[in-house]
Amino acid sequence: MIHTNITLILTLSLLIWGSPFVAKMLRIPTPPVEILLGSVFAYIGFVGHNEYFDLIAEVGFLYLMFLAGMEVDLKKITKSPKIVIQKSMLFLALMVVFSITSGLVFHLNTITIISMPLISIGLLASLSKTYGKTQPWIHLAFIAGVLGEIISIAVLTIFDAASTTGVNLALITKIGYLVLFMASVYLLYRLLHLLFWWFPELKNTLVPKFDTSDQDIRLAIALFFILIAVMLSLELEVALGAFIAGMAISAFFHHEKKLEEKMSSLGFGFLVPLFFIHVGASLDLKSLTVEGVVSGALLITFLMILSRILAAVVLKSISGSRDALLIALSLSMPLTLLVAVATIGYETKLLDLLSYYQLILASIFEILISMITIKILHTKRKEV
Repeated sequence: MIHTNITLILTLSLLIWGSPFVAKMLRIPTPPVEILLGSVFAYIGFVGHNEYFDLIAEVGFLYLMFLAGMEVDLKKITKSPKIVIQKSMLFLALMVVFSITSGLVFHLNTITIISMPLISIGLLASLSKTYGKTQPWIHLAFIAGVLGEIISIAVLTIFDAASTTGVNLALITKIGYLVLFMASVYLLYRLLHLLFWWFPELKNTLVPKFDTSDQDIRLAIALFFILIAVMLSLELEVALGAFIAGMAISAFFHHEKKLEEKMSSLGFGFLVPLFFIHVGASLDLKSLTVEGVVSGALLITFLMILSRILAAVVLKSISGSRDALLIALSLSMPLTLLVAVATIGYETKLLDLLSYYQLILASIFEILISMITIKILHTKRKEV
């Protein structure tokens, strides 16, 4: 047991350190490389199930959601032109219609159809770090992504409750908690906004400019865990709490640019890579030999990406064709939510093993295809 743990620690250390070099060699983004390496080393036997690894990977996922929240500039979003918000909502609506329609046409599993329109902007934080948040398509993707993420997490929360308790009073209670929580967050945001407007010096007290005790990091981490604890106590999706914690830091302490850099370095240098490696390790490469797994996963991947590309046509008028395509691809990677839906569906017997493998593999295919295509499009635009 001790030797197994030592092997795991050494392997993870080498993978975290070496994956950027492999990514540079292969000329593809780092997250897909970390997922692939996780799969390969799990197949070899160097990476396996370990409760501590599972726990820290879960923290890595939540931290990724936290970083995604920090990338969101609420002021910019709320001050965006009405046409941008309207087009973003239309994009999401069309994407849902295209996803569900294509799923029904190809007679996919009900749970698979439910999961196809999901939006997650966790990986958008990774794209923002790579290409810069000043890119117009990144900004527009965050506007549509934030709206889609909140709706998707709400759907996931309801689905989780319905699959475990059924459609009853417990489900209505959980939905009530979710609505009450969101209303409380909005009210708290308005109150804090007013408080900081009247007492601007309070910001410097909480996050001092000249600080030797890293008070800014302590505040951010405290808020991160407090909101996770709140979501756990309400039995709601903890990812939403992490995401809102990041948004709160961005909304009230955006003046402190170094804080974002510090939090990002910790995440993308340690916790987030462990999450991606864990995702890769969760896919049993032997399942690829099962008939229908690869073909089914490719079909789901194709339909999910296509639905977003078709829906992105409405964004052409405000962003141009290339940026609209980049937005569609950047929102085609709901990795964490797909894995969550697949896990819930399989554990509650609503999803068979074949469909489970298809969804997990599709979530990985989407990252590989989308990130590589985004890099190609972005490189071509630079050359032009």
